[in-house]
Amino acid sequence: MSGTAPRPRAASGTAPRSAHPAPSSPRKASAAGLGVAAVGVVVLNIAPFMNWVGLGADEEPRRTGYETDSLVPFMAYLGLGLLLAMVYARGRSDHGQHRGLTLVSMAVALAVTVQAIAFSFNPMGGLERGDDLSAQIGVYVAIVGAALWALGSGLLAKEIEGDDHDQTDYEHGADVR
Repeated sequence: MSGTAPRPRAASGTAPRSAHPAPSSPRKASAAGLGVAAVGVVVLNIAPFMNWVGLGADEEPRRTGYETDSLVPFMAYLGLGLLLAMVYARGRSDHGQHRGLTLVSMAVALAVTVQAIAFSFNPMGGLERGDDLSAQIGVYVAIVGAALWALGSGLLAKEIEGDDHDQTDYEHGADVR
């Protein structure tokens, strides 16, 4: 019997951790996706102040997004809320994001994009009043903003997250599950 305790063995089906310690600072998700999403949300929040519909053949008078439909500012404010949550998650997470939140943000942004595109083809609200509505510049600004928001969220979702394992953290080729 020697004076040293036996080395613990790895559980069946898993490889032992490397003798090399994990890096002191884990790899973080790039902020580029969050930046693109932020630009999109800012653009989307400008859109409700712009003209969304024109009334009648001469398109006068015009109505802003706020005057057109309460869903218009709601979509923009929802974007602000999700963006603030992603910024908060970036600060709290070791890897700089919470993928579930990022994917929810992308899904909502895609829904907002589709809603704005549908609005550009057939502005809502005119049917019940019998108005002949036509889409104005605010709708198209909203489409661009929402698309940028979705793109930025998608770019961020591709980045490393807490459940991803960076190969520099462990011995090359080791199964860390």
